[in-house]
Amino acid sequence: MNPSNPPAASAPTPRIPSRFGQFYALTKPRVVQLIVFCALIGMVLAVPGVPTWADVKLAAVACAGIWLVAGAAAAFNCLVEQQIDARMRRTAWRPTARGDLSNPLTLAFSAGLCTLGSAILYVWVNPLTMWLTFATFVGYAVVYTVILKPLTPQNIVIGGASGAMPPVLGWAAMTGSVAPEALILFLIIFLWTPPHFWALALYRVEDYRKAGLPMLPVTHGNEFTRLQVFLYTLVLFAACLMPFAFKMSGWLYLVAAVVLSIGFSWYGWRLWRNYSDALARKTFRFSLIHLSALFAALLLDHYLV
Repeated sequence: MNPSNPPAASAPTPRIPSRFGQFYALTKPRVVQLIVFCALIGMVLAVPGVPTWADVKLAAVACAGIWLVAGAAAAFNCLVEQQIDARMRRTAWRPTARGDLSNPLTLAFSAGLCTLGSAILYVWVNPLTMWLTFATFVGYAVVYTVILKPLTPQNIVIGGASGAMPPVLGWAAMTGSVAPEALILFLIIFLWTPPHFWALALYRVEDYRKAGLPMLPVTHGNEFTRLQVFLYTLVLFAACLMPFAFKMSGWLYLVAAVVLSIGFSWYGWRLWRNYSDALARKTFRFSLIHLSALFAALLLDHYLV
């Protein structure tokens, strides 16, 4: 461990003063916002042309239901991982890790959000979307958090299926079915997740080692993980071209996809050939830009081209 990086227990962590703020923090708002944004893209692409007012209302209700269930999964994750979070500087501030919220209270909050979100989706959207969203909750909160994450360095690869579901949920919300186009969007996020997460794990490796989690840099080393990040960016590049190849999008999206994917692959190449923690941080941040801008390009292309 780098002696200049003190353990989480000795590092001051901010306390969230209000009870509302503590519950809100459990939902991992920035993560959930990206989830809902990707679901919204699935909704938009599922509706040809300009949406009607009925489509807009349906999408708004679906986004609310998906947000609630995603927030429930995040809160359950905080509950299960509170001891791990307390040992990691990146997460030691969470209310569950600090003991600001009791386990029964956190569990009740998670269950309440999941129940409310599921009811909204079942009653005002459609049963398929509710069941797919609930399956995603189980996949992330139970299969990934409880089973995969502490047992295998491939946890983020297998568990990434849950994180890749939002566009499928959005598509199902608007059509009541799951089309091949939705699965292409699923594939893009599924392949994006490992290089995104492993870039983070590379510069947070000591946190994961201390927490006892078998993340890839811990079990297979820095150099092997860097190579995997680069290889995944290349496979992801090919997947990002599929919406154009299958006529889901036009030239505007294609240009954006090529530029963004070249950028991500370039970061992956540099990370593999000349590693530094600073470059790993930049790669992680660019991965967020990559996915957000890619899906924004799909949205613009849908209406402008």
